[in-house]
Amino acid sequence: MFRRLAAWIEKRRQIRQRWQQDARAMIVKHGHHAYYEAQRLAARCRAQGNGSEFWHWAKVASEVTRLSPDAEMDMKVVQAIADEEMR
Repeated sequence: MFRRLAAWIEKRRQIRQRWQQDARAMIVKHGHHAYYEAQRLAARCRAQGNGSEFWHWAKVASEVTRLSPDAEMDMKVVQAIADEEMR
């Protein structure tokens, strides 16, 4: 039982590291628009029916807001991005 728990914890740690790495890469590449780009990728994955990647990019967007104090987060822009990707 302990091995299963330890394996699960390690898997979650690796997933969390991937969010953080992708968020840092977004911040470097897109600057204060990194949140919008992560939301765009999340919306695209959602439109394609790829649930696991949707959750990944949604978590990346939340990491961007946690890591970058100057990330722009206008919900009207996010809604426009989602509408555009769903078309």
